[in-house]
Amino acid sequence: MDDVKREVMEVDVLFVGAGPGGLSGAIRYMDLVKEWNAAIDAGTKSGAKIAEPMVAVIEKGVEVGRHSLSGAVVDPKAFRELFPDFDARTDIPHEGRVEREDVYFLTQFEKLKFPIVPPPMKNHGNYIFSLSNLTRWLAAEAEARGVNIFTGFAGVELLYDGEKVVGVRTGDKGIDKNGARKHNFEPGIDLRAKVTVLCEGVRGSLAKPFIKRHKLDADRNPQVYGIGVKEVLELPAGRMAPGRIVHTMGYPMDGETYGGTWIYAMRDNRVSIGLVIGLDYKNPWMEPQLELQRFKLHPFISDLLAGAKVEQYGAKAVPLGGWLSMPKLVVDGAMLVGDSASFLNPPRLKGVHMAAKAGMLAAEAAFEAVLAGDASEAKLAHYQELVDASWVKAELYPERNFHQGFKKGLLAGLMNAGAMMATKGRGFGVFDKLKAEPDHEGMYTVAEMKSRDPLADSRALDVKLDGKYALDRLTDLYFSGTQHEEDQPAHLLVPNRDLCATRCYEEYRNPCTRFCPAFVYEIETNETTGRRALKLNPSNCVHCKTCDIKDPYENIDWVPPEGSGGPRYSGL
Repeated sequence: MDDVKREVMEVDVLFVGAGPGGLSGAIRYMDLVKEWNAAIDAGTKSGAKIAEPMVAVIEKGVEVGRHSLSGAVVDPKAFRELFPDFDARTDIPHEGRVEREDVYFLTQFEKLKFPIVPPPMKNHGNYIFSLSNLTRWLAAEAEARGVNIFTGFAGVELLYDGEKVVGVRTGDKGIDKNGARKHNFEPGIDLRAKVTVLCEGVRGSLAKPFIKRHKLDADRNPQVYGIGVKEVLELPAGRMAPGRIVHTMGYPMDGETYGGTWIYAMRDNRVSIGLVIGLDYKNPWMEPQLELQRFKLHPFISDLLAGAKVEQYGAKAVPLGGWLSMPKLVVDGAMLVGDSASFLNPPRLKGVHMAAKAGMLAAEAAFEAVLAGDASEAKLAHYQELVDASWVKAELYPERNFHQGFKKGLLAGLMNAGAMMATKGRGFGVFDKLKAEPDHEGMYTVAEMKSRDPLADSRALDVKLDGKYALDRLTDLYFSGTQHEEDQPAHLLVPNRDLCATRCYEEYRNPCTRFCPAFVYEIETNETTGRRALKLNPSNCVHCKTCDIKDPYENIDWVPPEGSGGPRYSGL
């Protein structure tokens, strides 16, 4: 639609994504402006005061927090730096500090309690949060400082001057499913920025082509991921006190599959429960949402949660590659922050504090660049230097080979994790870097799986769903609140649909129909001709990005739907 006349807005710094990284970065930038102006007034710095800084955050969700999901037990150290009075404040919407923590290994029917909590899983004193509520609180703090937050605006294209990033174009609204303009058509706007900070979350739709265009992942491990599937349940009064957490490993995962679960007790008799499954799993019959129900039906868990009712549901992918998958963070005019750039500690499964710290450091580099009138790669490279000198690298580097160690199963992974503690992160590798493979590779075909486990294709029948506590995908999906305008172009692009109906069906029985936690993908068979065809239900999508990652032929491309579409999380 090159004939469209678009509004242009000029900003100093643009943060793409109102998650903990983007919002913490915006807050830090405005605090730096305040500190600069105070120093000018005090005569301790020379130069001009900054009168009207223009800092913007765009967010594809209809409101801040609506697309935010995490476990989440949050290490508060980044927020203590951003807000020195963090622990004393009474307005922070946490669900309690961790007071009791237990770790169990589960078999199908039994539990074995760890005598001590493994160091990466120690959370005593950390805070339990709904990430939705945390980001809403951060947004209020940002707006109080003068940050402009634009919700319902998805970034769909980076703007370039040569190879320099100069901003972002937001998506057009009011386009029908055939690509024609409707009566309510609104063109996207061009936000032109001196510095653009991409903090979209995992597998960012701008970050993905951005990394590829600039070859930012050259000589790095490919990024690898997990899928987190989560529910919030209401418990009978007094069942679990806020601040108690339970982690498990083992069942329902098999010995080849990386994964683990959590239960976090929250205020008002609610509990967060979920599991993360590594998307390098091999079993083509794997259904992450169903595995969560299987976990809930374990005797120990079902006794703990007896009488619970599901209130909310959601899913998202998480980056597990760690330091060795972190791309180069800077090009002319732009920086990468948060999950899009692998800022997550794999053994701790914590990324909120990492994203917040990265956003703050990016803000410092952006402030210097804007002040100097120089947003070149050489100038913005100070961001990478700040990351390398911070506790981010100190925390991530010793864990650099963690996830790769699980390539040969749970036992090998646990042994490698122990070896890393003795070798400063090298583990059992001869070299300092254990290699990783992309998650779309390595899945068994259905024939290979049948030779290994003849009953694998019938495993779903073992889960007895009651429609109240143990839910099927569509019932669970209702609790995500997801909504999309039906008459719009599909945001799930499948360029070769014939592949889905032929080779993918024959080799894998279409794993997208199972790994999608929102029942977006179906294969329909014509009763007369016997021909198969892919059916999409894009209005179901919860924006987890699993399909973009796990499809064995890389035949699915997730792009942003019309702004404001998607899940409507409130306490996840």
